[in-house]
Amino acid sequence: MLSPGSYIVVLGAGESGVGAAMLAKKKGFKVFVSDRSNIASKYKKQLLECSIVFEEGTHTLDKILHADLVIKSPGIPDKAPLIQELLNNGVSVISEIEWGYYFLEGGEVIAITGTNGKTTTATLTHHILKSAHSNTLLAGNIGDSFAAAVAEQPTASYVLEVSSFQLDGIDQFRPHISVLTNITPDHLDRYDYSFENYIGSKMRIVKNQTAEDFFIYDADDVVIAKEVEGRLGEIAARLIPFSCEKKLNEGAFLEGDLLKIIIDNQTFTMETSKIPIQGKHNLKNTMAASTVAMIKNIRREAIKQSIEGFTGVAHRMEVFEEFSGVRFINDSKATNVNATYFALESVKRPVIWIAGGVDKGNDYSALMPLVREKVKAILCIGVDNQKIIDTFGKVVSEIHELSTFEDTVALAMRFAERGDTVMLSPACASFDRFKNYEDRGEQFKKVVRSLD
Repeated sequence: MLSPGSYIVVLGAGESGVGAAMLAKKKGFKVFVSDRSNIASKYKKQLLECSIVFEEGTHTLDKILHADLVIKSPGIPDKAPLIQELLNNGVSVISEIEWGYYFLEGGEVIAITGTNGKTTTATLTHHILKSAHSNTLLAGNIGDSFAAAVAEQPTASYVLEVSSFQLDGIDQFRPHISVLTNITPDHLDRYDYSFENYIGSKMRIVKNQTAEDFFIYDADDVVIAKEVEGRLGEIAARLIPFSCEKKLNEGAFLEGDLLKIIIDNQTFTMETSKIPIQGKHNLKNTMAASTVAMIKNIRREAIKQSIEGFTGVAHRMEVFEEFSGVRFINDSKATNVNATYFALESVKRPVIWIAGGVDKGNDYSALMPLVREKVKAILCIGVDNQKIIDTFGKVVSEIHELSTFEDTVALAMRFAERGDTVMLSPACASFDRFKNYEDRGEQFKKVVRSLD
């Protein structure tokens, strides 16, 4: 571990970067923040208030290459020339979650990752645990900087949503409980278009776990099941599976209409009809979160009450309006094909599907059965929609390209009939026309609500 006074460079001045810088400053390090883009006013204000030196619009190599340690934004790929130059010069480059972990003082980490479901699972897990342990905080990829939170509350316990990009930059980071919701192809442009590389990144969540720790995973996911079987000699943590397809001796599973969890001969049961967030994927998210709660010895009644009172997360299957019998769903967080698959699977009504954005090498063929069955029109809002049009052009008669949500929603209302659903579930990233998926979802909701 570096001693106070060492020179720390933070690359990227977003939520994680500024949080890392604030923690470094508080611990007595010399800190320099560099962002190649302009820094948002909110973060610039935080840097100025903490008297942290920064630059924007450029990377000054002389100020970066002499760092004792570099903490990089998860948005910067490892293969970026600057990162490669740092590594070639023997400079360690880590992620913000690694940096935050260094300064925990007795608190523990519950880390949740997966291609899809990690935000809902992390939010629900925190929702349950908070009912019994008030000093449990939610942070990570979900929006709040882990490092910034540790700077203020180093003795707290943390539920962290962690991405593959964050896991790529860990060395000592060790969650007491890790959760892997699923693995499907995503972000392959960051992994040399290799699914195996992406899988390896996700599996880093168990890298430093010991026999005292727990690894909760979806036993129905063939990719995860294969990885667990192939790594039985490597994964030191205690394995706790969950499944919707098979009965388990230990873990979470279905028994008729009951969700059942067995751990150390302790049993939790709950009627699935009382789980308010709908769909098979949300049943699995609930299994994972409830299993964490069982490991943490939360009272069974408290677990049930927390689940029954959970309304979900913004931008993930968010039913937010209904006009003239037409339901509107904001699923802007569906930035890959698998997330949209879960969305279409869970909707029971005919769908006008709003799709498109930045294609990350998507293969839409997995959606074909659901599109044939449920989708009556596809409205494309991406910059390049040709792959969507080519895939579904012979299946859905109404496919249209539009450039604004105003035009998109107006056309959706022309096609929609009472009992239909208009759903934004892009299956793509948002950076073609929006700041992020939250911005995309908020703009969609604003336009829909203007219909009133």
